[in-house]
Order: sequence, then structure tokens, then C-alpha cells
Amino acid sequence: MKLVDEAEIQVIAGNGGNGCIGFRREKFIPLGGPDGGDGGAGGSVWLLADENLNTLVDFRHQRMFKAQRGENGMGRQMYGKAGDDLVITVPVGTVVTNVDTDEVIGDLTRHGERLLVAQGGKGGLGNMHFKSSVNRTPRKALPGLPGEERALKLELKLLADVGLLGFPNAGKSTFIRAVSAATPKVADYPFTTLYPNLGVVSVEQYRSFVIADIPGLIEGAADGAGLGAQFLRHLQRTRLLLHLVDIAPMEGGVEGVSPVEQVRAIEHELGKHDPELLAKPRWLVLNKADLLLEEEQQDAARAIIDELGWKDRWYLVSAISREGTWPIMKDVMAFFDRQREDAEEARAERDAAAKNAPDADDAGAA
Repeated sequence: MKLVDEAEIQVIAGNGGNGCIGFRREKFIPLGGPDGGDGGAGGSVWLLADENLNTLVDFRHQRMFKAQRGENGMGRQMYGKAGDDLVITVPVGTVVTNVDTDEVIGDLTRHGERLLVAQGGKGGLGNMHFKSSVNRTPRKALPGLPGEERALKLELKLLADVGLLGFPNAGKSTFIRAVSAATPKVADYPFTTLYPNLGVVSVEQYRSFVIADIPGLIEGAADGAGLGAQFLRHLQRTRLLLHLVDIAPMEGGVEGVSPVEQVRAIEHELGKHDPELLAKPRWLVLNKADLLLEEEQQDAARAIIDELGWKDRWYLVSAISREGTWPIMKDVMAFFDRQREDAEEARAERDAAAKNAPDADDAGAA
């Protein structure tokens, strides 16, 4: 199924039911008094994150969602029934923004997480609430309040641990095929990948991570050029970037740019889209080593690394033959293990500091 990662919808909560004007009329009770009940509350609209969904394509045709209205109050002090809430399921990783204010309402990052996006209106009061010593027969009741109405922008950001980025034809789809069970389209022309692909890399039992293949970026991507522009947002959730570069690009076409120019161009686009992307750990993967003679591979790789002044990790691989790909995956898993250990140590230090900190009351008494 083709990924649809943006959608706009209109949500309307249910109106509250009207309060009732009624009077008690029973035999032998001549002064029954008011007994009009309250209206029921309108139904609210909720979003529910579901890990079984991976696209917003369901909102392509249905864009209006309306919750049920509350029932009106009735005589004999009977309250109207509340309207049923409306629950809309969305993929995990959906960011919800108010179109009118550009305010981010919520970010659904866990399966089963719920977000209230439109509150149902309160039911109106019946006339039984307005009886007083000077007004024994009130003919006043309140209408129900209207439910909230909002225009929402839904934006899906894939929840992946590792993001693959690079120019078109850098071999990202071939790489994700080599290290996971994902089967994206692979061909010898640029812009083969039209939407992100996710793959799960299982290093050992109970030790795995998710990798995302992002459509190829070109110069000007942050300003809307190319197919990868609209998918730059998916890199924001990743913890590690693998920057794939064709070590031996062919002359002419998009892929005819030298490896060093490719790296610099994409660094520029990342910085324009979100400077925090440049701060993420990023490892360089020089791909398509099989296109060079074996004795030329290391010299070509070293020349690129030296010209870039690259200080972080780098690898020389051939994704199509899977040479050198698995050691990268093992290093990635070890990197995440160290991140988790560092986080646990930092949390233990914070807990110990909080435990040993003097109590505020004791400090004041001293």
C-alpha cells in the first residue's frame, strides 16, 4: 500500500441536548412543581493510535467526522442520554496540528494512546433547577452547548531507529533488502523509491531495531525539489542516520555528482530543513564497491574520507552482494545498547541525587 503521510480532516463533537421544561402532573398532587430534566452531553471525538495501521490513506476519501448529539431532557426529571464518543484510529507516530492556529495538539507515539481532539458540548439544564421561593413554576430551561469543531492536520512521522539517506540510486533500497526482510522496489534508474519503506533488522533473538529507507534527496530538497523533500520529516524521530553514497557514480544524470559533492549537498539540505538533523549521529556508508577493482576500493574510499575530513564512522560495502552490510548492523545494535546503558546510568544517578538531597522542610528548619 502506498504511504500517505499527510491528511486534513474536520472533526465535530456532538452538541449537548436541550434542557426540558416540564411539570409534575399526578392525581392528588395539585402542586407538583417543575420536573424538567437536563439534556445529555454531546459525544467527544478521540484519536486512537493503532500499530496495525501504517498510512493515512483512509482519510483520502472521508474527511468529515461528527460525534453523536446528546438527547434532550425529559419530564419526570429524566436526563437525556449522552451522545456516543467517536473514536478515529490513526497510525502510531501521527502528529496532530490545529490548522487554524498551527498549534500541535498531540503526538501519538504509543499503541493504544488516545488524544481528545474535540470536546462534546454540555447538556442544558432543565427547569427543575430554576425553582425558587419566588418562582414556583419556572418556565426556563437552557439549551445544550455546541460541541467543539476543529480542522486538523494529521502528519505521520515513521517510528524508525535508523534512517537511510542519500542521493537517488545510492543503493538504499538494495541495502535495506540486504539487512532486513523488507522488499522495496529496486531498479537501475533514479527515484525508484516513491515512499518510505520500513524493515526490521534482527541481530539476535530479542535484539532488533527498525530501519527506514527514505526516498532519495537531491539539492533543493528542503525547498520542495525532488521526491524526498516531503519525507525529510521522517528522519526527525530516528536515533542514527546511515548516509549512503555511491562510491563510483556514473557520468550524467542525478547520480553523476561526485561522492563528496553528494555528501555536502545532503548535509546542506538537512541543515535547511532542521538543524537538529545535522546533530544526530551519522555514519557514512560508501556503497557499490563492487563497481571498482578490488585493489582500487580502499584507495578510492580513503580519498573520499580525506577530502571530506570525515571524523565519524565510515564503511565500505557492496549492498547488492551483501558484502560488509552485516558488520554495520552489529555496530548499530551495539550503539543502541550503549545508548540504553548510558540512559540507565544517568537515570540511576538522578535517582540517587534525589534520594540524598536534603528535604526542603529540613533545610528550612536548619
